[in-house]
Amino acid sequence: MAIAGTYEAVCVFCSSSDAVDPVYVQAARDLGGLLPRVTSELVYGGTSVGLMREVAQTAREAGCRVCGVIPETLVAAGIAEEETDDLVVTEDMADRKAIMNSRSGAFVALPGGLGTLEELLEMMTLKQLKYHDKPIVALNTAGFYDALGALLENLIAARFAKEDLRDLYIRADSPEEAIDALARYEAPQLERKWF
Repeated sequence: MAIAGTYEAVCVFCSSSDAVDPVYVQAARDLGGLLPRVTSELVYGGTSVGLMREVAQTAREAGCRVCGVIPETLVAAGIAEEETDDLVVTEDMADRKAIMNSRSGAFVALPGGLGTLEELLEMMTLKQLKYHDKPIVALNTAGFYDALGALLENLIAARFAKEDLRDLYIRADSPEEAIDALARYEAPQLERKWF
């Protein structure tokens, strides 16, 4: 729950790839280190690889409690992070997302693959349908989310969505801008979804 710009927990969606450009790794580290400005707890996907490892490690070093939420299949794959303060093992991906949502007062999506995009879009859809009014920030490292912004503009232009689709999330070009957006967030007044 947001209280004067702070949250009990912030959920970070991000990649489990170790093959990404160092610019994405550095942004994940920087974000993790800044999280204590707006929260005392990080909720994330619970793995020990990729950007997930980086954001969790730096958040922990900066003083955040770390909660990993991971499905059984990824535990079986041997990539669960054992050094979390709380590792929640779920039956499947749907349960994972539900727990991450319920435990978090805000969301930040770092660059990532299909899983990250799916998580980001689900939170945006739930916000559009007024299941929540929590902040959603897309960290636009190296312009990663510019293409998503263009796709959303196409949805608006073709009248698949109203203009306030833009208000469902905030694009931030740096970790500092992402943290500032969380600290200053005020829930938008969204129109009814349907035309």
